[in-house]
Amino acid sequence: MTLKLRIAAALLTVTMAAPAMADELTFTIVNKTSEVITHFYTSPSNVEDWEEDVLGDDVIGSGESMQITIADGRRTCKYDLKFEFEGSSKLDTTTDTQDLCEMSTYTLTE
Repeated sequence: MTLKLRIAAALLTVTMAAPAMADELTFTIVNKTSEVITHFYTSPSNVEDWEEDVLGDDVIGSGESMQITIADGRRTCKYDLKFEFEGSSKLDTTTDTQDLCEMSTYTLTE
């Protein structure tokens, strides 16, 4: 049986009348898969190419979480997300689009 990656983004509603528009976006990635997340790329949805690996030399192990801050100075909320797993991983590369102004936690599961 092939494992398929399901993504569950736990969106916590911000108690504001309008969505937050910030130059700095902070959220937590939770890895509930059995694999190590080795790369995490993100870019505003209106940008054609992926920007640099947010994790750099870090990884997010199975069962671990990491707080991420995107401080790119842009005043946009909608970002494309791309996760890559350890080289011999049975999980595929995963992509998604989220409103990071409204999201406090992003959980990856199998």
